[in-house]
Amino acid sequence: MATAPQLTATASGDVFELRPGGSWTAANVATLEALSGAVTAQLDRSKTMRLDMAGVRELDTLGAWLFEKMSRRSISHGHRADVVGVADNYAGLMEEVRRVNRQDPVPVPAPNPVLAGISDVGRTAVGATEDLTIFLQMLGSLFAALFNVLRKPRSLRVTSLFYQLYRVGFQAIPIVVLITFLIGAIIAQQGIFHFRKFGADSYVVDMVGILVLRELGVLIVAIMVAGRSGSAYTAELGSMKMREEIDALSTMGLDPVEVLILPRIVALVCALPILTFIGSMAALYGGGLVAWFYGGMGPAIFIARLHDAVSVTSFEVGMIKAPFMALVIGVVACSEGLQVKGSAESLGKQTTTSVVKSIFLVIVLDGLFAIFFASVGM
Repeated sequence: MATAPQLTATASGDVFELRPGGSWTAANVATLEALSGAVTAQLDRSKTMRLDMAGVRELDTLGAWLFEKMSRRSISHGHRADVVGVADNYAGLMEEVRRVNRQDPVPVPAPNPVLAGISDVGRTAVGATEDLTIFLQMLGSLFAALFNVLRKPRSLRVTSLFYQLYRVGFQAIPIVVLITFLIGAIIAQQGIFHFRKFGADSYVVDMVGILVLRELGVLIVAIMVAGRSGSAYTAELGSMKMREEIDALSTMGLDPVEVLILPRIVALVCALPILTFIGSMAALYGGGLVAWFYGGMGPAIFIARLHDAVSVTSFEVGMIKAPFMALVIGVVACSEGLQVKGSAESLGKQTTTSVVKSIFLVIVLDGLFAIFFASVGM
């Protein structure tokens, strides 16, 4: 029969004797913690601790561990600890608890910095190879699905395509216009501020026009689309992967790439050039307003100067880049969505990875296009 736990403490010279009694079990955990905590200070001062367990009626792992803690506390202060009166049926439990955490952890040798650096380079190379393989697999699957749609045009999911166009195109116009307008205004303001020192205020039109139409217009819009639509694609496909909806499509005999991925990427490839055009016009408008109010350059003068400074080639360069950047964003976003393993943590990780990779590849692609167009004289 369970009895209330007790702990009698007696000090005699340098010996501090403890006589526990009753039930030292988890059912009395609050009382046991209070009893063991009440003798802590005396344990630290006494040179010898004697624990007489003859009065213990019931004991489980919790009680045994509390006794062991008392013994170890006394020993840690350089004192002696004796445990006597242990019943035969509890001797094995006390011995098991006594052996817990007795061994010091094995020290981990410091890694060689040179070998660690080489190992990191190797892991990065392997990871880059795997990412490239996944990208090419997704690109191949996409073109295979596109070929099947061209053979059978009725298999194209027109409703899904127009819905994705509405989401990634029409709904993105306000934020694209706002951001590109501000970018154009900032470029014009900084250009006027610095060019004015040399009496070359009018050259700000050349800078704004060429930068916006050739580089910044498409680049800023692509980065915004990667963060807005690319992350949404990854999250949507990742959620479908977690709920096994993609496996269900395969079981039904449908191609997930053709059903889910093709409409999204085609919509993105169609929408990004349109957004690039709208964003570039907004940036030029923002630059024109700043040149008017901040630089004293009227709209007619700004437009005339823009006409002389910018050629159709600059506009073509920016528009040619847009579909390729959209393709890269879509392929990366969809491939990362299909890499989700089945947990919320994995979904968040792949979404973040998708945005980072997309922005990185967009910038790299822009640099490669810059080299290419310079080599062909555009």
